[in-house]
Amino acid sequence: MTFHVLVTGAGRDTGRLLALAFAAQGAHVIATARTPAAAEETVALIRANGGSATAAVLDLASPESIAALELDRLDVLVNSGARYLEGDASPADITDTIAGAATGTVLLTERLLPLLRASKRADVVNLISAAGEPGRHRSSAHPAFYAAKHAQAGYAEILSARLRPEGIRVISLFPPDFVQAGPRETGAELTAQSVVDCVLFAVHQPRDCFIRSLHFEQVVDTRTTAKENH
Repeated sequence: MTFHVLVTGAGRDTGRLLALAFAAQGAHVIATARTPAAAEETVALIRANGGSATAAVLDLASPESIAALELDRLDVLVNSGARYLEGDASPADITDTIAGAATGTVLLTERLLPLLRASKRADVVNLISAAGEPGRHRSSAHPAFYAAKHAQAGYAEILSARLRPEGIRVISLFPPDFVQAGPRETGAELTAQSVVDCVLFAVHQPRDCFIRSLHFEQVVDTRTTAKENH
């Protein structure tokens, strides 16, 4: 039976790669994005490769947009949509960043829990960030992004503990800042495709395997390391 996967932030970059990857493995993908054009472009790419997908407009920073989302079935929720923020930020930028990654993740997941509870293979996947790990300071992201990702990580941790008795897995990934494309070799920066492959690995484990989180080593900056050791 075809499994149904909703991917947030599927209109570009890593979210789009996730949507394409799940569709290539036979899933029906609900590709969501803030604009209809971005979501439809991802769906067109999936269908061009023989996959199955539908598009949906979803703004994670808007409770009204989340409430308006209509689905009748879901097996896997991939919370990958989040606004990256760095440099100088306006109050509106900060509000949007925290609302999307933190509040949006909570509201969307809570809204879709009834559908996930009806599935026999339910997973919630959270693409968080190393910025959500205690003591990690190497990302150049704005502090508001750190705050949003710590909130997302805290929610995922307690949700994992509470949903495990129901057989619902909550899987969180904590990658460092990564690039969309590059050489996938020792010493190179982590690529989006490698992150996607880790998501697929975790989701396709047998149901007795509850992977709560995946953490990644960063590329070592010897200059930074030297400063940290003195």
